[in-house]
Amino acid sequence: MTGADTNPKVDTDTDTDVDTDIHTDFDIDAYLDRIGAERPKRPDYEALCHLQERHLMTVPFETLSFAEREIPNMTDEFVYDKIVRRHRGGGCGELNAGFALLLRSLGFRVGALGGRVLHNGHAPFRGVHNGHVLLRVELERSYLVDVGFRWASRRPLRLTERGVQKDEHGEYRLVHTPEGDVEMFHDGVLRWRVEPHPRDLDDFETVMWYFATSPDVHSAGQLWASVVTETGRVSLFNRVLTHHGAGGKESRVLATDDEFKAEFEKWFGIALSSVPDLPESTHGI
Repeated sequence: MTGADTNPKVDTDTDTDVDTDIHTDFDIDAYLDRIGAERPKRPDYEALCHLQERHLMTVPFETLSFAEREIPNMTDEFVYDKIVRRHRGGGCGELNAGFALLLRSLGFRVGALGGRVLHNGHAPFRGVHNGHVLLRVELERSYLVDVGFRWASRRPLRLTERGVQKDEHGEYRLVHTPEGDVEMFHDGVLRWRVEPHPRDLDDFETVMWYFATSPDVHSAGQLWASVVTETGRVSLFNRVLTHHGAGGKESRVLATDDEFKAEFEKWFGIALSSVPDLPESTHGI
């Protein structure tokens, strides 16, 4: 574990280098329909909260592409087609790239950040550098927004807040390390570390290729999926489906392909023609 909440070196200037281009080549109303959201009157905090919550509840985190060894990317054209036209979800890079496209098109000032996941749901581990992507949105203050992480907050996190930030998904705390990075603790667990300066989306292309092709990736050939519900969250790890709610969590193994396909479509909105060849698992996330 690194860092303490002392001498933070985080740039909170709202003139930071974020993308403010308004993209008009995409049907943004179709994107809003996809997540069940109304077009906001202005790009403000209330609108950001609404859009983030709707995205988390309608567009699942899912790694079907990686499980099938396909190579996705984070271009506007790719993520719009995958999320809006094909009604798929995606990994953190695809989902946050898509959400960034939506936010920019609605007038928000947003940039992508690169980080490293430090817990896999079962135990601490050292993820790939730039293996996690999230967003920094500039309003009256700086916020961190993430629609592509299984333990993401339902609402934006205030970047310079030193105390606990609570929402329906638990207690969050951002710790600013002496090196200038930001670490996120969720319910006391260190989940990720990010560098707070914006990056270009093509900075992550090699990482996407690595996740999709390398046999050395810890998650190679495995399937993860997660979506927020009104009462909590539903997650899948290979064939283990887990419901998270106020009463705790309950997991069960989807033993047959027919059961797997039915539950996957029910919770994640994706109809599968076949089930990937997945490793055997008994514990959910």
